[in-house]
Amino acid sequence: MNQKKKYLTAAILIGALFLLLFVLEQILPANSMLFTVLKKGAIYALVAVSMNLLNGFTGLFSLGQAGFMLIGAYTYAILTIPTELKETDMVYKYYDCAVHVSVPVVIGLLCAGLAAAVFAFLVGLPVLRLKSDYLAIATLGFAEIIRAVFQWDMLGPVTNGSNLLKKFPTFSSTLFPFAVAVVCIAFIVLLIHSSYGRAFLAIREDEIAAEAMGINLAKHKMMAFCISSFFAGVGGALLAMYQTTIAATQFKSAMTYEILLIVVIGGIGSVTGSCIGAFLFIASSEWWLRGLDNGVFLGISAPAVFRGGFRKVVFAVIIMAMVLFYRKGIMGSREFSIDGILGFFRKKRRREEALK
Repeated sequence: MNQKKKYLTAAILIGALFLLLFVLEQILPANSMLFTVLKKGAIYALVAVSMNLLNGFTGLFSLGQAGFMLIGAYTYAILTIPTELKETDMVYKYYDCAVHVSVPVVIGLLCAGLAAAVFAFLVGLPVLRLKSDYLAIATLGFAEIIRAVFQWDMLGPVTNGSNLLKKFPTFSSTLFPFAVAVVCIAFIVLLIHSSYGRAFLAIREDEIAAEAMGINLAKHKMMAFCISSFFAGVGGALLAMYQTTIAATQFKSAMTYEILLIVVIGGIGSVTGSCIGAFLFIASSEWWLRGLDNGVFLGISAPAVFRGGFRKVVFAVIIMAMVLFYRKGIMGSREFSIDGILGFFRKKRRREEALK
């Protein structure tokens, strides 16, 4: 299948998915748990793919995703809260708001990504000289610092200090986060298959060989870092819209670990793996295992010590089992494709014919 046919097939599948979502929204109630999982799953899929671009395709081990999501969420909220609400005490109750502009949602999303990318550029200047665990520790430290800074009283007129930001535009339809996530992930896929993407892969495989081939390591590492952070910022803005309120305390290091876990479950170096992993993670933790909090699993009552947290115990066991039996993740480094599915059925049919 040539490139044009692949893009056409992908477009048809995405169109069918949006049609299915539209039909489901007309049939099911708006507060259905399915829509909650789909919205949050789409957001986490985008952030996981952005992290995979850096960790899986470029080989840079970064743990600053929660920090860039925080920057994106706050930038979006600050810029999109209606001006008339900023001038009252409905949002900035203890401060006089210093930002007296209000922009449309799409502009707010772009500004969220750009703000995260600018911070990534500034942070990347010193930290991208580090490698492996040292880079991870430096980026994790940045995320923790930025979370504390955004709660600083001196920035209260902008960030509202340690108080909630609210009253910004949110989405009521599942189609909106899906549309934004699909557009952003499609851009990342096109980037991976471009000359820049091949340079990222070369850096991941062997930095010395890549530099010998004429690849500017500093330039391409910074590019991957900023692009990954841009989409993390957009994901943070979408998460703010999903939650309807935001506070810096929500963007803890545990959020980065969740995103990293999704990448590992789906397969490091697989875009479709990150998407599948995101929806499985959100569905399991937010929906399928919710009933376990009453202390019963498959009809078996849990000991009293597990009551109220039995869901987390079972979820941890499932994660450990997946890591043991799928060490490279669900997809490994492979991608979901129509050719792969058709090839699987062809091989299966050949085996059946050979057995006859």
